[in-house]
Amino acid sequence: MVIGYYVHHQGSGHLHRMLSIAAALDLPVTGISSLARPLEHSGPWLQLPRDDQPRPDGDVTAYGALHWAPLQHNGFRDRMQRIATWVTDVRPRALVVDVSAEVAALGRLLGVPVVVMAMRGDRSDRPHRLAYDVAEALVAPWPAAAPEPWPREVLSRTAHVGALSRFDGRPVASADPGSRTVLCLWGGGGPVPSAQLSAAREATPGWRWVFADGSRDERSGDEVWRLLQEAAVVVCHAGQNAVAEVAAAQRPAVVIAQPRPFDEQQATVAALRTLDLAVALDDWPQPHDWPDLLARATALPAEKWLLWNDGRGAARAAEVLERVAHGEAAP
Repeated sequence: MVIGYYVHHQGSGHLHRMLSIAAALDLPVTGISSLARPLEHSGPWLQLPRDDQPRPDGDVTAYGALHWAPLQHNGFRDRMQRIATWVTDVRPRALVVDVSAEVAALGRLLGVPVVVMAMRGDRSDRPHRLAYDVAEALVAPWPAAAPEPWPREVLSRTAHVGALSRFDGRPVASADPGSRTVLCLWGGGGPVPSAQLSAAREATPGWRWVFADGSRDERSGDEVWRLLQEAAVVVCHAGQNAVAEVAAAQRPAVVIAQPRPFDEQQATVAALRTLDLAVALDDWPQPHDWPDLLARATALPAEKWLLWNDGRGAARAAEVLERVAHGEAAP
């Protein structure tokens, strides 16, 4: 009995989620991705060709029905064929998709129960509706206290498991009351706003700013965790993975939405604001705003982050996958 787990190559959050959930599963997991097999994954890995190299010409959306299905593209064709061959040969009990509307549809058309890792924002477009409609279950890595305004038939198949991160389960150190360190944790949040960071530093004398790109620089996970623990305040974008890591560390935060398709990060910021878990902003602030923003963040009780990430998100997600794999109703 095997579970397949498709991992999108963009950013690090999809892979981190897969590794956390796979570690919590009792069933073997085959990773499926154009990413190289990570050292942390001990199970099989189905290596896929890229479907965006060379960059395709013409329509890639099938007139809006799909997100990415380039015509006459060898990489895309070979990619889907490899998944179909693997399904035929291995006969997986479930296929987790994080994320691809096309892979979700392919899995269901091949008769495999599909579990979609949900994402915030306006997912009412045709490809997302297709992926969500064919899924046996959706796993939402955020708390039920901050749901998305989705149709009832989608919410009825959605398991709100809470956030999950690679740092879940690590002991959290007590905050140093004398710390004046601001950690800017940017990861896959897009280009580093260097000019804005310089202006923020200049506007906050007495604070020491440290930058960490947990997905692309040379810092290990252990190093990023150490920096999180040492920080008095964390400044991060509103990507699911970044917020989950800050929540795991239980550190005061200023969370800033970055432009993303479907307004994903704006939706996350709105949820954080509703739950009063962080100073949540829709745009990068003006330099003169930073002293007040840092003061507001440090005034928030850090333990409230447990509402967002209590360390059991991966275990709850694994329970959903195992129910689907065993043919039981989920969530």
